[in-house]
Amino acid sequence: MLNNKTILVTGGTGSFGKKFTEMVLNQYNPKKIIIYSRDEFKQDVMKKEFSIKYLDKVGKLRFFIGDVRDKDRLYRAFDGVDYVVHAAAMKQVPACEYNPFEAILTNIHGAKNIVDAAIDRGVKKVVALSTDKAVNPINLYGGTKLVSDKLFIAANAYSADKGTIFSVVRYGNVAGSRGSVIPFFKDLIDNNIKELPITDFEMTRFWITLEQGVELVFKALGESRGGETYISKIPSFKITDLAKAMIDNVEMKEIGIREGEKLHEVMVTSDDSRTTYEYEKHYIVYPNFEWWNFDKHFTAGGKLIKRGFEYNSGNNTEWLTIDDLRREMFKLGLYDAYRVNGIDFAEVAITK
Repeated sequence: MLNNKTILVTGGTGSFGKKFTEMVLNQYNPKKIIIYSRDEFKQDVMKKEFSIKYLDKVGKLRFFIGDVRDKDRLYRAFDGVDYVVHAAAMKQVPACEYNPFEAILTNIHGAKNIVDAAIDRGVKKVVALSTDKAVNPINLYGGTKLVSDKLFIAANAYSADKGTIFSVVRYGNVAGSRGSVIPFFKDLIDNNIKELPITDFEMTRFWITLEQGVELVFKALGESRGGETYISKIPSFKITDLAKAMIDNVEMKEIGIREGEKLHEVMVTSDDSRTTYEYEKHYIVYPNFEWWNFDKHFTAGGKLIKRGFEYNSGNNTEWLTIDDLRREMFKLGLYDAYRVNGIDFAEVAITK
């Protein structure tokens, strides 16, 4: 699929971009991977890191300094590109709330620039990363990503005969990612704080790894026909169980949900159930536009979900137990220094 292709990743120095690049180099033989971002230091760090890990393939990497707000620079960078993965965004909820105009410029105007450049430069496919916060948004970040998603889906009508295909991949916080709950709890534990703050004892989240996120993007790049929103089938966990998994006999204090925070992560709303199809390992939400044609755009093998069904982390059928969470964190290298009931966690993870 990606052999001898040129792929550009916006926000390519982030956690997703680095994992995506790594997996592409491991599984395919691309012609070129362009890392498009605005931080020269992060690009230098990534270049040195990949020069060591992929000495024989480092010549396939290109590093473009640029901002998605800069349409002229995007037009230059997209020249000769086959596939674009759009991962650049302002993602921190508080930062977006305090700097709303900046969030709009990056997340909305930047998305429009990506659409225009991709169509005019003849890019074959664009896959844009979304978030659960774009579903029934209650904060500015979610609102800007909802608009961004709408722009990418509608872009399929604009591309028309030029043939550029646009789709969206949606998932929540990645396990262990910056700003997520695991590193937050870990910092507290490392500072010998025995009582962990829990915003709500009923709170749940989905569990997804960077590898799973990249695999979903691969699926979209390989199968999309225009207008799809892809959502992985993944397990849920309780935040209280995560706290118990990270420290033995943990004490917890309920502090109340913060502004802009949801009790459960929502991936598919009940209103979207009318156009959502279930596949073996994922869901696809299809658009409800006149330009969308079932015979042309539908991916075979899907079954329409029950009307009114909502896919959220609280009503999931697959759950991670405390021991499951320990094993998952150990596999990801997120939990290697704590002791559970006096037993080295590595032993627990391996023997259970």
